[in-house]
Amino acid sequence: MINVIGVLPDDTMETGVRVDEENLKKYKWYWVDFSNPTADEFRLLDYVFHFHPLAIEDCGILLQRPKLDYYEGYDFYITQTVKREGVEVIKEELDFFVGKNFIVTFHFETSKEVDQVWSRITTQAAAEEWDPYYVFYQTLDKLVDTCFPLIYHIENKLDVIEDNREKRSMDELMDELFDVRHMLLHIRQTVNPMRDLLYRMLNSQHLTEVKNRREYFSDIYDHLLKVSELVSSNREFTTDIRDNYLSMTSHQSNEVMKILTIITSIFIPLTLISGIYGMNFVNMPELEWKYAYYIVLGVMLIIGLSLFYWFRKKGWFN
Repeated sequence: MINVIGVLPDDTMETGVRVDEENLKKYKWYWVDFSNPTADEFRLLDYVFHFHPLAIEDCGILLQRPKLDYYEGYDFYITQTVKREGVEVIKEELDFFVGKNFIVTFHFETSKEVDQVWSRITTQAAAEEWDPYYVFYQTLDKLVDTCFPLIYHIENKLDVIEDNREKRSMDELMDELFDVRHMLLHIRQTVNPMRDLLYRMLNSQHLTEVKNRREYFSDIYDHLLKVSELVSSNREFTTDIRDNYLSMTSHQSNEVMKILTIITSIFIPLTLISGIYGMNFVNMPELEWKYAYYIVLGVMLIIGLSLFYWFRKKGWFN
């Protein structure tokens, strides 16, 4: 589907404009949005707008790394954002062709950010304050802002995992923790390249319109820095939680091993005594004693209690 806004020289707007090379020339500037285009609509990037074949090829390849390419008369941007669907984080790509008198957006999935900017501009009577790069800024700003709710959702999940008020099992918590780390990895793979893209835009000598609105695009860059820092801090937090759980598991294992060691240490001498008197030798004088059985039991009891007292004094039961 293709949607078009045409802004006339008097800043009035027309929607539903026919995508025709000659027809578009009468507008001061225009915005063409390709949303999940058909094959015939996709070919309009070449037949009507005459974009570079490499840029058109990039539009047809999903989930490329965010980047900026300079072409004669326009600049080509590949941007990405992340969204949550259930427990999964998905990436979405949005491409921009931006020139002095036009902006073309291209995406295969419905873009809420494009719809929001589209709704905002079409509800105004005129477009005095708007131009292609202002549309680009507004859309890019909303793309970046979608990361914050996802980050805050992850932080809440980490707080729940750390508190564990529901007393869930360690295995269940670790599974959920690794799901969160997987989500953070997807966000980092999107945010860091976007941060590099904004840095390149702000320091480029070719993007005059970006330099004229430097404070606006710097604000987006600051947001990306903040998101990147939040992702890094939350990944460190997940590492701390994981290490704490592993330490707790190791501590519990050590406690079990200590108890088993105490029991074994107490019964080793008792087993030795019972083993000696369990041998079937003929000449064992103690076997003929009347009270030998009770004496052996008493010795074994004394040995067991003595070891128990000694281990307790050493602090093994603390």
